[in-house]
Amino acid sequence: MSIRLRLDKPWQPLAADTAARLPGQLGVYQIADAKGAILYIGQAGARSSFGLRSELSREAKERGPGCQFRVEVNMQYRSRWFELLMVHQADHGALPPDNAKNPPPALGRLSPA
Repeated sequence: MSIRLRLDKPWQPLAADTAARLPGQLGVYQIADAKGAILYIGQAGARSSFGLRSELSREAKERGPGCQFRVEVNMQYRSRWFELLMVHQADHGALPPDNAKNPPPALGRLSPA
């Protein structure tokens, strides 16, 4: 049995109409530039009024065109968010640029295979 650490779903264009079709569920998401470089890893948690839909709608409005996203519905969104941040840090030596501006407290280390 293998454990999937990285989020490997296909990228979708970050736009209001695409975000509006997302489920109102809890989960995590990644925002990338047009080339696929991850800019931000976020979570849609209990304080998100309509979960992934509201978070990605906000991101689309704030970032404008040219970005893409992918999501994972996950009830353990906070643990999965930390896991994705740690994997990114292990793979790239740093957090994504927009997460580095306000890093989460006490982020551990992970050595993915």
